[in-house]
Amino acid sequence: MDTNVENEKKKHPKGLYLVFLTGMWERFSYYGMRGILMLYLTKTWLEGGLAFDPSTASLIYGFATGLTYFTPLIGGWIADNFLGQRRAVLLGGFIMFLGEAALFAWTSHAGLYLGLFLLIIGNGFFKPNISALVGGLYESGDKRLDSAFSIFYMGINLGAFLAPLITGLLTDNIFAKTAIDANTGEVAMSFGYKFGFGAAAIGMLIGELIFIFFAQKYLGDLGLKAKGSSKKVVELSEAEAHKPLTKEEKERITVIFVYFFFAIFFFAGFEQAGSSLTLYTDSYINRVVGSFEIPTAWFQSVNPLFIVLLAPVFATFWGTKMGQRLTTPFKMGLGMILLGVGFFFMLGAVYERGGAIGVDPKDVAVKASLAWLILTYLTHTIGELCLSPVGLSTVTKLSPPRLAGLLMGVWMMAAFFANSIGGVIASYVEKLGASVVFAAVSGFVILCGLGMILLNKKLQAMMHGVK
Repeated sequence: MDTNVENEKKKHPKGLYLVFLTGMWERFSYYGMRGILMLYLTKTWLEGGLAFDPSTASLIYGFATGLTYFTPLIGGWIADNFLGQRRAVLLGGFIMFLGEAALFAWTSHAGLYLGLFLLIIGNGFFKPNISALVGGLYESGDKRLDSAFSIFYMGINLGAFLAPLITGLLTDNIFAKTAIDANTGEVAMSFGYKFGFGAAAIGMLIGELIFIFFAQKYLGDLGLKAKGSSKKVVELSEAEAHKPLTKEEKERITVIFVYFFFAIFFFAGFEQAGSSLTLYTDSYINRVVGSFEIPTAWFQSVNPLFIVLLAPVFATFWGTKMGQRLTTPFKMGLGMILLGVGFFFMLGAVYERGGAIGVDPKDVAVKASLAWLILTYLTHTIGELCLSPVGLSTVTKLSPPRLAGLLMGVWMMAAFFANSIGGVIASYVEKLGASVVFAAVSGFVILCGLGMILLNKKLQAMMHGVK
C-alpha cells in the first residue's frame, strides 16, 4: 500500500497534543496581554493606563507586536545551530513569563518597555520552534501535515479565545474601581490592567510546566539536537548539514519568500483587529447587550472563537479529494480576497453612523450595530484559515530539514513587517478617518489575492510536487 495512504489512515501522534497544549497556554499569555495593550496605552493615568495619544499608541503597538515576529528568525537560527528546538521553547517561554511579570509589577513607561522587550525576545525563541516541532512529528510527504497544523492552529486560537475574556473580565469588572483625581476632583473608572497582565504571566507558567513534565514522554528525542528537524529529528550528519542546496531546494525556498511577500500584506490588514478596529469598537460600536456592556477586550476573542469552531471543518476539508485539489497559491489568494471583503462590513458600520468614505462622524453617542464587527471578524477568520495554517504547513514541507527552524522564522518575519506596517496604517486613522483606511486596505489586499491566484501555475512548478 502507498505510504501516504497509510499515513492518512493513522491517528495523529500524541506529541501533537502536547504541542497543542503548550502552544495554547503560550497564546493565552500573549493574547491576554495583547487584548488589553492598546487600551492600556491610550487610557489616562487616572483610568489605569499610560496616557499615550492614539497615533503614538498605534505605532508602539504595531512595532512591538511586529518585533515579536522578527526575533523568531534569530531564535530559529540559534535553535537550529546551538540549542535545539526543545531548549529554545523552554527558554523562550521563561523569558515571556518574565515579560508579563514586569507588566504586572510596574504600571509605568519603564515597566511597559521592559515587559515588551522581554516578550519580544521570548517570542523569538518560542514561536518558530514550537511550530517546527509539529512538522518534525511527521515523515516527509505525510498528507496528515495540513490537518496537523490546522489542529495545532485550533489549539493556539483556543488560548487566544480564552485570554481576552479573562483579562477583560479582570480589568473591566473584578478589579475596576472608581478613582478620583486629588488635584482636579475628576472622577473616572480606573481599570485593573496590571491584573490582566498577571493572568497572562500565570498562563505562560502553566504552559512551561506542561512542556517540562511531558515533553520527554511524548516527543522522545524530537527537537533535542541542533542542526535542523529531520525525520524524527535525529541529528543530521555533518556532511548533510553543510552540503550545498540543490536547484530544486533553491526554487522551493524562493517560493517560501514569494508567499512571505504576499503574507505581509495579508497580516498588515488582519492585525488592524488589535489596533484601529479595537479603538473603533471602543468608541463607535454599540457594545451594550441588555443591561451589560461588553468589555472591548472581549472582541479580541471573536476571531479565535471562530477559529476554534471552523478549524476542524477546514482540517477535514483539506483532507478530502476536493480539498487536496486546491493548490496552495489558490488557498492563500482566496484568503487575501476574503480579508478585503471583511473590511467592507466595517464600511457598513461607517454608513450606519451617517458617514461615508472620507466622512467619519466623531459623535461617540452615535453607535453602529455590533453585527458589522462580527461579520468582519467572521470573514477575516475564514480568510485566515485559508492562508495562515496552510502557510505554516507549506513552509515545513518546502524547507530543507537543516534549515527548518530558520525558514520558519523567515515565514514568521512576514508578520514583523506586517505589524509594523499595520501600526503605521492605524496611526493614520486619526488623520484620514477610519473609512478611508478600511477602504484602502480592502482594495489593496483583494488585488494582492488576485495576483497570488494568477501566479498559481508558476509557483506550483517551482514547488516540485509539494502540495
